[in-house]
Amino acid sequence: MPFLGQDWRSPGQNWVKTADGWKRFLDEKSGSFVSDLSSYCNKEVYNKENLFNSLNYDVAAKKRKKDMLNSKTKTQYFHQEKWIYVHKGSTKERHGYCTLGEAFNRLDFSTAILDSRRFNYVVRLLELIAKSQLTSLSGIAQKNFMNILEKVVLKVLEDQQNIRLIRELLQTLYTSLCTLVQRVGKSVLVGNINMWVYRMETILHWQQQLNNIQISRPAFKGLTFTDLPLCLQLNIMQRLSDGRDLVSLGQAAPDLHVLSEDRLLWKKLCQYHFSERQIRKRLILSDKGQLDWKKMYFKLVRCYPRKEQYGDTLQLCKHCHILSWKGTDHPCTANNPESCSVSLSPQDFINLFKF
Repeated sequence: MPFLGQDWRSPGQNWVKTADGWKRFLDEKSGSFVSDLSSYCNKEVYNKENLFNSLNYDVAAKKRKKDMLNSKTKTQYFHQEKWIYVHKGSTKERHGYCTLGEAFNRLDFSTAILDSRRFNYVVRLLELIAKSQLTSLSGIAQKNFMNILEKVVLKVLEDQQNIRLIRELLQTLYTSLCTLVQRVGKSVLVGNINMWVYRMETILHWQQQLNNIQISRPAFKGLTFTDLPLCLQLNIMQRLSDGRDLVSLGQAAPDLHVLSEDRLLWKKLCQYHFSERQIRKRLILSDKGQLDWKKMYFKLVRCYPRKEQYGDTLQLCKHCHILSWKGTDHPCTANNPESCSVSLSPQDFINLFKF
């Protein structure tokens, strides 16, 4: 039998025999006695709560730090980077931003329309989306689409260039919206139907503004197009890729009308846009028994798509699967990054996101 004050402990217990009886409990951490078990338990609970709170605080602090780093990274990636990662056949969960709507939001189209080399590319892309891909965009992407379209219209109203191009874009969009609005419940236009009706009214207003544009003659008097030698005039005309531009130029002056009817000019235009096989299927003879290249051109346009020409395009790095504007650097690991880049037409861009 242990004497008073002797340390007598049963397995798993810290009871100590003292003069007060079995009422003392030894706190091994502090080396001191506590009066009874309840006070010891309270102290242990207090310590555990402090430890738990401390752990929670550490976890919360680490989480805040991680969220802050992720937030900064995402912000920098969204606002400053001009490229995104895409991989056909991949999943959104694995690779992130790989849908058409998200790509449309992240690539800097608002700035691209201010660049004359990229303007036609963005407009063509907007036209393709308006024709068949509008319902595949998310609500944010649809709103972004309308915002970019508004900037395009305001730019054209200000500088009075590319008027016909934007008229065709607005007409395509209005026709698509008429079809989608009439099929309420079957389409995937995000938002209230009244909002889309208001947007359609806005499109009509933009069309009216474009129709009211009066292009004024420059105030200065100097060398004009008709003052150039005929060989230079023909050389400039040969660089026009749209036959409608040739027709409009020919309506500006009688002398230009004669040049705009040049057979060789229309022949080169047909050969530029269409293959030899397509041309052979659409041969048209004039009254003199010669090939009427002008009529053949407009008939071919109705049957086949024209060759697209852009000053600057989006490019896809086949090595990294990075999509970016031409001239935008990305962290490519290939030995020769330039050989891995492929230019994408607007239709190719849309096809990237068809799974």
